[in-house]
Amino acid sequence: MKSVTDSFLSLGHWSSVGSFGWNTNILATNLINLSVVLGVLVFFGKGVLSDLLDNRKNRILTTIQNSEELRGRSIEKLEKAQAHLHKVEREAEEFRLNGYSEIKRENLNLLNSTYPILEQFENEKNETIRFEQERAIHQVKQQVFQQALQRALETLTCCLNTELHLRTISTNIRMLSTLQEIKD
Repeated sequence: MKSVTDSFLSLGHWSSVGSFGWNTNILATNLINLSVVLGVLVFFGKGVLSDLLDNRKNRILTTIQNSEELRGRSIEKLEKAQAHLHKVEREAEEFRLNGYSEIKRENLNLLNSTYPILEQFENEKNETIRFEQERAIHQVKQQVFQQALQRALETLTCCLNTELHLRTISTNIRMLSTLQEIKD
């Protein structure tokens, strides 16, 4: 953070002279440090993020497969219900010919009770898929954020030492002295 301040102080020095210019001192502008930190983050973060996304993808695919199995069972139940419906319809036709209207009412009741159950199964499947996708996205976001924050803290902890602090303080004192001399 001090290096960034140093860069701005350097720009402030040039503006006090009456012109604007670029600070070409690479160490003062901290470009090397920033490029190293960004390189480390990209190198280590890419693998972690890739692993997290692969794991989450596998979980989502498993959930989708489970939902597809549930859908398959629902379709099987629908086919059985339709086969039963056809059977009941044939029986109803026979009984209708014989004058039994009550069987016809039973057929309609069965038909009316089957479709809402199937619709309910389909709605529950879609809701489960949507919920799992939202949960997966939320978990991936949390894990990526926590790991990125942890890596950044580890990098900062490794890079900061007493010698670096003393050098930064000495550099700032020299710059402030130079600015004070210029003003006087």
